[in-house]
Amino acid sequence: MKKLFFPIIFSVTIVSGCLSESEFFDLADDYMYVQKEERRNDAVDWELVWEENFDMGFLDTTRWTRIGLFTSPQWKVPVENWRDVDNCFRYITATDERVVQFDDENIFLKGIVNPDSLTGDPRPYLTGGIYSWNKFAFQYGRIEIRAKLDPAFGAWPAIWMLSEKQIYPDQHNGEMDIMERLNHDDYAYQTTHNHFTITLKQVVPKKSATSSINPDDYNVYSVSWYPDRLVYAINGVKSYEYPKVPGAGTYQWPFDQPFYLLIDQQLEGSWPGLITNPEELPIDMTVDWVRLYQ
Repeated sequence: MKKLFFPIIFSVTIVSGCLSESEFFDLADDYMYVQKEERRNDAVDWELVWEENFDMGFLDTTRWTRIGLFTSPQWKVPVENWRDVDNCFRYITATDERVVQFDDENIFLKGIVNPDSLTGDPRPYLTGGIYSWNKFAFQYGRIEIRAKLDPAFGAWPAIWMLSEKQIYPDQHNGEMDIMERLNHDDYAYQTTHNHFTITLKQVVPKKSATSSINPDDYNVYSVSWYPDRLVYAINGVKSYEYPKVPGAGTYQWPFDQPFYLLIDQQLEGSWPGLITNPEELPIDMTVDWVRLYQ
């Protein structure tokens, strides 16, 4: 049985077998859940329309792909060039079974010391991650992820979303960082990125906030996505709201297209710093479930 989780603060009606999918969303290309226009406001109850419980004991590859230097569309880098990757994905691997494991209730995305060269991988550390690109995406609604994060100096677990189709080729198509936690922090970051904030360096409206987490237990991380705002929360408590600015255009609001989900354990990088205590490894990013409400 799944563990109890923090009670959410809004009314939810669970989709049952007698309700039609089409009452809540249109299914584009058989995998993108586009919320119906009449449900894109505060006046409706949320419905559970998609979930992943990670209780199969293996990765459901109809929904997820393991992130790797070779397999990810944005990070196609030969492993021998890992030193040239100046971001958190320099240690990610899709081929080492040690970094993505399961029990009957969770998926464990690990950060480990690489003790051997059996796979010909020269990197000192290895990490695991999954993403739903081309398999599960959605537009509008509330996404929740229940996860427990092991701490370590140099650890940088993340739950985030990127645009599925990247329909604006001349600009940043947006990013929703639902959770980033550094090192041993007892709080997590939630951030919105776009061309407006990254390229144009605009600081209004506020793009980020932090909220407390229980560092020793599971927490529920979420973003509620409306046509005119993003509302971030941890354990049902609002962290901050990122609004659509009238007249700012797609540079500020590219969030009018489907997005997919990434969940990954990361190590090192300019933000968390280096692994200073390798004895803290291995660490787990333990994910219980993912739920989409619309």
